[in-house]
Formats: sequence, C-alpha cells, structure tokens
Amino acid sequence: MNGLKGRRELKHAITKADCYLLRNNLQNFMKLDPHGHDGKYLIRSVYFDNFDNKILRQKTEGFYHRDKFRARLYDYDSDFINLEKKSKRDNLTYKQKCRLSAEEYERIRLGDIEWMSGDSRDLLRDLYIQMTLFQIKPTTVVDYEREVFIYEYGNVRVTFDSNVKTSCRDTDFLNPELIVVDALDPDWVILEVKFDEFLPGIIKQLLSIIDTRKSSFSKYQLSRRYG
Repeated sequence: MNGLKGRRELKHAITKADCYLLRNNLQNFMKLDPHGHDGKYLIRSVYFDNFDNKILRQKTEGFYHRDKFRARLYDYDSDFINLEKKSKRDNLTYKQKCRLSAEEYERIRLGDIEWMSGDSRDLLRDLYIQMTLFQIKPTTVVDYEREVFIYEYGNVRVTFDSNVKTSCRDTDFLNPELIVVDALDPDWVILEVKFDEFLPGIIKQLLSIIDTRKSSFSKYQLSRRYG
C-alpha cells in the first residue's frame, strides 16, 4: 500500500436508545470532533461500481482484498470535494484521497475521462485505469449525519451515523435538492470504531455496556438494496 498505515475498523448496528447511552458516557472521556457543529456534520458520498456490481459483490462476499472509490463532500459544500479510495487488506483498512473540483466530478459523471490519464494526481490516474478496465462509474449517492468522538491514545475515532439515505441510482451528487429515501431504519444507528494498533481499555469498557453485534454491512451496501 505504498507505505500507507492501515487502521482497524469495527462496525455495529445499535438502537437510538443505546446510542444515547453510549454518547453520554463517551463524552466524559473523548473529545468531540472540532469540525462541524457540536461534533456533527452531514456527509454525502457517491460510490463507484460497474454494470456487474463488482464492488458490491466483493463486499457482500467478504473479500479480504478489495478497493472502493467514492467522492465525498460535507454539509453540501461543493467547493470542497475529496476523491477517496478505500482499500481492505485482510483486517486492515487503508484510505487515500485527493481534492476534486465540482467541474471535474461532472466530467467524470458524464463519461469524459481521457483527461484523467495524464493528471498529476496519482489517485485520479488510478481511478481512470479502473474506469477503463472494469467500467466502474458513479452509481449511487448516500447521505447521512455523522457525530464524531476522538480519543488521542491509539488514534481512536468513534462515529455515530444516522438518517442514512440513498438516491437509488441518481448520481446528481452536487444537487442539494437530490431526492433521497431511507436506506436504514430510522430507529437504528451505525456505530463505527476506528483505531491504529490497539483499542484502549477504557474505550473497550465503554463499548461493552451496550448490546452490539458486529456487522458486515456498509452504507453503500445498504443503499444498493434499492437497485
């Protein structure tokens, strides 16, 4: 992975009641993310896949070596868009990203991609190869609200993702009026725990007070239930 440092990720589906309980306990030991409003912000991502659902199938079948491309913005601010590549290698997750302009995304969405082959950004050239070889393209948009808690020892991030919605197959990523529908039962929240080499004991203890079940689903996987 070109010297990238992998992280571990645990995912759980929890009820809103458990989310409330856990949040109240975490805030005594962890800091809110300084970005956003009171640690919360809206995330919109558009995921890439192909006609054969290559990325979705690899996730569903639990491949330990897989890559996923997405473009992401925050609070509907199209002036700051990241292109991201998230890679899974055994039990570690790696992420690469670079800036992407709104105009560049629209060109990609419309299939105008030849300019990417000579771009100075490694990630854009990588995406060009994947789009050419495997015909991946923007497939669906996923919206959700994220609340983030940070613990510096072990570089821990605990996130609560709620109000997960999908555009189904509409890829008009930059449209703030894009029509979306619920992809997750509103009474449930996705809890994600991300850390480096170890998960500190105090965080383990806090997480153990609620009934969690490790889940293999992703927000992209949830969104694709609708097509």
